[in-house]
Amino acid sequence: MTIASLVLIGATVVLSSFISSVFGMAGGMVLLGVLLVYFDVATGMVLFSIIQLGTNGWRALHYRQYVLWPIFWWYVLGAMIAFAGMRYAEFVPDKALVYLLLGLMPFAVEVLPKAMRPNIEWRGVPLVTGFFTTIIQFLAGVGGLFLDIFFQKSRLDRKTTNATKAMTQSFSHILRGAYFWSLSGTGELSFQMWAPAIVLAILGSLGAPYVLERMTDDSFRQWTRVIIFTIATVYLIRAGLLLWRGA
Repeated sequence: MTIASLVLIGATVVLSSFISSVFGMAGGMVLLGVLLVYFDVATGMVLFSIIQLGTNGWRALHYRQYVLWPIFWWYVLGAMIAFAGMRYAEFVPDKALVYLLLGLMPFAVEVLPKAMRPNIEWRGVPLVTGFFTTIIQFLAGVGGLFLDIFFQKSRLDRKTTNATKAMTQSFSHILRGAYFWSLSGTGELSFQMWAPAIVLAILGSLGAPYVLERMTDDSFRQWTRVIIFTIATVYLIRAGLLLWRGA
């Protein structure tokens, strides 16, 4: 891998970590899309999981006093059930499918009527959320957008939402990394590659609290939508090109 490629990946790690730490999502879409340019799906997913664990883990630690633990533990149970089922199936998506799902997901969420969107505070919903979000994580790599469906009708403020999602996503990153690692190994990954990436991810997270503190709940939601739909459009184009070329 060239120096220019390493610099690009490093800059993407910092930027995506900052975006994820501010908005609780979207940064993963940026990072995974770049990683898949340089790595196969399984290797990219493992490296992505390690980096995102650093990002979300740091954010979860910073806002740990806001985490709703009952939601987290039910989410974990649902995620473990999904992991067992997916591991039995041993399915690894190709790059075109990952880009396609990344691009389609925001639009699929958008057309879902608000009346049909469940509330993460309802009884039993965290369990269902953990199950389906984990499946989405394994197929598309990123499940933050799908996870957000379950928070949109809640009465939780942005800090509680961000903290609880960070904790659930941290656990999901561990599961996704273990899943693809168990199927394909680490490939060309090494300590010299992922250790600096974790440091860059944490550095990217450091400035996020200052931005989040200065945002209102309305501006938080508006900027999230703009970033997500812009990235989604780019990935739909990327998926179309891969399918056209037969990649």
